[in-house]
Amino acid sequence: MMRYVLALFALLAFQESRSQSAYEITVTLKPFKNGYLYLAHYYGNKQMLVDSAAINDQHKAVFRGKEPLKGGIYLIAYPKKDGWVEVVIDKEQRFSISADSADVFGTMQISGSPDNQRFLEYLNFSNRYGREMQELQQKWAASGSKADSAVIEKVLRSKGEELQRYRSSFSQKYPKHLIAAVFRLFREPELPASLKDPASRNQWYRMHYWDSVDLADERLIRTPVFQAKLDRFLDEIVPPAPDSLKPEVDELLFRTRTNEEMRKYVLLHLTDKYINPKYMGQDAVFVHLFTRYYIPGEADKWLTEQTRKFVFDRGYSLMLNVVGEKAANLVMADTAGVTKALYDVQATYTVVCFWDPTCGHCQTEVPKLDTLYKTKWKAKGVKMVGVMTEGGMEKWKEFIAKYQLKDWLHIHQTETMKTAERNSGRPGFRQLYDVYQTPTLYLLDKDKKILAKKLNYEQLDEFLTYRFNNK
Repeated sequence: MMRYVLALFALLAFQESRSQSAYEITVTLKPFKNGYLYLAHYYGNKQMLVDSAAINDQHKAVFRGKEPLKGGIYLIAYPKKDGWVEVVIDKEQRFSISADSADVFGTMQISGSPDNQRFLEYLNFSNRYGREMQELQQKWAASGSKADSAVIEKVLRSKGEELQRYRSSFSQKYPKHLIAAVFRLFREPELPASLKDPASRNQWYRMHYWDSVDLADERLIRTPVFQAKLDRFLDEIVPPAPDSLKPEVDELLFRTRTNEEMRKYVLLHLTDKYINPKYMGQDAVFVHLFTRYYIPGEADKWLTEQTRKFVFDRGYSLMLNVVGEKAANLVMADTAGVTKALYDVQATYTVVCFWDPTCGHCQTEVPKLDTLYKTKWKAKGVKMVGVMTEGGMEKWKEFIAKYQLKDWLHIHQTETMKTAERNSGRPGFRQLYDVYQTPTLYLLDKDKKILAKKLNYEQLDEFLTYRFNNK
């Protein structure tokens, strides 16, 4: 009787333990004994660690957790993290998997998860397809005649069609499966035959790029392919000008409106992409995001205090110096203490150089900048304004004299000017011009609108030369 009671108690305890676990994934992975296996998921182009589990001497480890795992493609990483097995996590979060790392595809077995059995079928197909394609491509590269090459090209096209048929068949059979959603990411819009003009075809393609993708499906975030499709759209499909990008990022965020996790991911990825953009002027896209989504407070719950401060500091700073907008006036004292204003400088182009005479980069680049000015730019109507950021009056004047920086308007803020600025609450030149390193260069037109910013002296020379030659 006692033995029966103990057995019943053990069974009830086991059932209670299982009921407290929202997920339970049992992994038997040879030849590993002892150590740990790691559970992670993709997150854009990164992998995020979720859990770890000790391996016993029977090669077994069990991942358990009280909170359900979020849907996506997960990795079960080996003890040394030098390899992994991929699995699908969705609604089925109690299953077993066994394999030998020496031949994962040939030995893997799954129980308790039809989703992963279908995923395994796809992995086996993909593995076989990849090997066959590699062999064909090697034959094509080594083909000795046009006839051989044409035959192999035909086979390659046939294999490509086979892949498309597989994806289409899988998606029709299992439309709600995560891998079907991934296949829809790969689907290309089919251009209407009636569109002949390249511009019209490009515009149509851009408008229909996301037609097959549900941007409210947050599972896509935790796959290795979503971010690549997103970046391709922003980097290759949409024209790089801010006026083209801004409506497109708004449309992307509109499509994510019903899923907070996807909206968070897209907004933060866009922020990271354009807060320090690859191309000059695209920080205007970040300013657009900042004014439309950050200032109203939508992202507050997603940001740490430190990240929020960084985003808001950058946002308020960049709002004041967007390419195409008029630059802020600078009213400072020259080397003789006489008050001068940037807006009083009359020139076809004005180069504003924020520099520090004690800065190593400035000591190298400012003289080169002056050489370009004297030999090329001055004759074209360019004027130079040098703003001392710090370094001290004595070293500032010594540097100007040593390198004969003549014909520049050299200005700085006196202590009285700094005090008056602080007391009035006005933004300083660092915020107005986003000056956080030196030298920082701006190019203004005759109306003091910003044409270019934060180029080095060589890039600025290329930009001005282009302007001179294409009036």
